[in-house]
Amino acid sequence: MSLKKGLIIFILLAFGANAIIISRSVDNATVHSLLRADKLKLLLALLVVFLAWVFDAGRFCALSYAAREHVNFSLGIILTWLNYFGSAVTPMQSGGGPFQVYVLYKKGIPVGKGIAITLIRTMLTILLLTLAVPVALMLDPVILEGSKFLRGLVFYVFVVILATWIFIGFTIAKPYIIKNISKYFIIWLRRFNLLRSNRRTIKIFKWLDKEIDNYILNFKLVFNSGKLWFLFSVILSGLHLLALFSVLPVLMSAVGLPFKYFQTVAVQAVFMFILYFVPTPGASGVAEGGGALLYNILMPHNMAGIMAIICRFFTDYISIFMGVAVVIKMLGWGISENLHKGSSPEAEALNQDEYK
Repeated sequence: MSLKKGLIIFILLAFGANAIIISRSVDNATVHSLLRADKLKLLLALLVVFLAWVFDAGRFCALSYAAREHVNFSLGIILTWLNYFGSAVTPMQSGGGPFQVYVLYKKGIPVGKGIAITLIRTMLTILLLTLAVPVALMLDPVILEGSKFLRGLVFYVFVVILATWIFIGFTIAKPYIIKNISKYFIIWLRRFNLLRSNRRTIKIFKWLDKEIDNYILNFKLVFNSGKLWFLFSVILSGLHLLALFSVLPVLMSAVGLPFKYFQTVAVQAVFMFILYFVPTPGASGVAEGGGALLYNILMPHNMAGIMAIICRFFTDYISIFMGVAVVIKMLGWGISENLHKGSSPEAEALNQDEYK
């Protein structure tokens, strides 16, 4: 799927879902509540979103220090926005990594370290959600009551996460197997004449060996010599999630809806846990529709849909828009398209060297 196509699908699904939600749930009481919304509390919700950006940028900085590199705060903010943009155009919200690694590479951070930093950052979020969701479900089991589909979805996500952690552990424990599989894949590409140059194939082999070694080395570096910075990044990850989950209660307060803070956090933790593995660009469509369905636990039906849309606007749409601006200004659409299709920054550098 191309970058442009992914973005178009994201927008169409979002607008389609939002239109259906508004047509089926909004009534006169909904409009009246929105018109009476406390403007200061809406600004407070924006401030909470900004805090979420700050915490996310901070953990990029902390993880870079753990890897003995230096990412300043402004670059951390840019990486945060790029993650939202990449996730919006990629199924299962996994597309932010290549954009972040490329920007880190252009700032002088090796690809192996960039991959380690961005991957650990993502896995920290998933790990915290993996720990938080069972606790939330035990303390508030009503979240999954009456919905076999939702229970099955949560089970599916747990299986995917377990498989992901096993794969990461395998890459660290048996890196030579990953090297061999990657090289067999390159040889397979040559068999179909997708790689014609022997010189280029050898360069790619050398690059694979070097970057996989760097990937393993930097994983160990973060967890061994950078323990304090890593611990700090774990704390910032928790604060990042807490800030995101606090946007909905602030918005509910702004329109005069009563709420229980822990319950709103628990529902959103379960929901985000599921959204990480929804196979649409940026979980678009499912995020809006699922939010409207799940938020019925927290508020009346005529408010659940519109609050899901408004919360999504604050926590995701604004960040995605900032990511689009960063992509256009810093990378350009052509480079972004190549990254989206899997072109690595190091391979691009090798190509440039080859033609010099």
